[in-house]
Amino acid sequence: MLDNLSGATRVHLIVGDPIAQVKSPYGVTQAFEASGRNAICVPAHVAPADLAQWFAGISLARNVDGVIVTVPHKFDCHALCATSSPRAAFLGAVNTLRRNADGSWHGDMFDGLGYVTAMQARGCDLSGKKALLVGAGGAGSAIAHSLVLAGVGELAIHDENTVRRESLIARLNSLGLARVSTGSASPAGFDIAVNATPVGMQATDPLPMDVDAITADMFIGCVITAPAITPLIAAARARGCNTSTGADMFAQVRELMVEFLLA
Repeated sequence: MLDNLSGATRVHLIVGDPIAQVKSPYGVTQAFEASGRNAICVPAHVAPADLAQWFAGISLARNVDGVIVTVPHKFDCHALCATSSPRAAFLGAVNTLRRNADGSWHGDMFDGLGYVTAMQARGCDLSGKKALLVGAGGAGSAIAHSLVLAGVGELAIHDENTVRRESLIARLNSLGLARVSTGSASPAGFDIAVNATPVGMQATDPLPMDVDAITADMFIGCVITAPAITPLIAAARARGCNTSTGADMFAQVRELMVEFLLA
């Protein structure tokens, strides 16, 4: 890898706060190389207060072709795009940006489609099921949208940010595809429960949902990539549940992001 690294190498950045936990730089650079592109993905640790200034700066670099976006910048980066996909516009969030012909930015959001694909690859049947989603941030909003489009019958969303949560619920109900309502941290009575928050990245974190209410017939998911097996996933597996991890999601999302960046 990087045998061709030179001044001609095209640069893609991944921005977040924090950034040390992300797996994308290596995996995306590998995918570029496999596609025969002289391109690299580089991490950037940028605080929310500095995002707009940082973004304006990197936009001046003519060899920067793309930006991958992680926590907590997915909503703010949507506002910095000149254009976006219908999916990203519905969510008001992006996780991948590429240049338009005029040098401005076009954004899309692949977290939801990637995670739902990962769940299905693990044998999760979504049709008509009752699902609980914990977290209505950038990734959570996208996963909620994709769960509804994939055919769940009911979706409950739990997030302490009530304004963000209720806005998402209203928009999803406007689609007329599933009954979407306010949930809690208890997965009792659900077929599927997914953690779409960063809770579980640190050893001192509480559990994002009540694991005592988890039963073996549930499908449990978590978006966190580090640690690879979060305490939630470990607890669910101990109870006999089928699960999907952040690594499963990343593998699917990476393919979608790279396809978009190389289009």
